[in-house]
Amino acid sequence: MAHPVDVHVGKRVRHRRWLVGMTQQQLAEKVGIKFQQIQKYETGANRVSASRLWDISEALDVPVSFFFEGIDDSQSAGSDMAVPADLLGDKEALDLIRSYYAIPENQRRRLFDLARVLSDVA
Repeated sequence: MAHPVDVHVGKRVRHRRWLVGMTQQQLAEKVGIKFQQIQKYETGANRVSASRLWDISEALDVPVSFFFEGIDDSQSAGSDMAVPADLLGDKEALDLIRSYYAIPENQRRRLFDLARVLSDVA
């Protein structure tokens, strides 16, 4: 059984890779490994070594600490909002986020304000 930290790190690798629009093959080439290894990292089936995580962070242009963000919260439940537990693993959610950040900033802010009003969270 995969260790929860390895699963979390793998999800963060997949999340960042999707956000930047990179395929597993492209990431593997930048890191110098086979894409199957990226698949294993992303599922938590294989543990990412420190040096490999460094290479992945360089390829994805994030600090190594990015992969551990939210790890304390991953065990916590109990939000009154209906948010899927694995939001970062949801392709539709990541596509929405990527599209959102492709919108010019002034329009993006207006869209954000509209979404808050529509959701009654404001």
